[in-house]
Amino acid sequence: MWSVLLFGLAGLLVGGALSFRKQGLPNWTWIAFGVLAAAALVAAYLLTLPSA
Repeated sequence: MWSVLLFGLAGLLVGGALSFRKQGLPNWTWIAFGVLAAAALVAAYLLTLPSA
């Protein structure tokens, strides 16, 4: 359940990063959104792994 929400959040963050880049905002804004999206994807993947 949480992994699905994190995948959705990652999608929204990637969309925001692309939008900010297209609008010409400072580089740190869309890079930060990209990093947060990557972190959300990693967290979602780790939640899908079977627990030992």
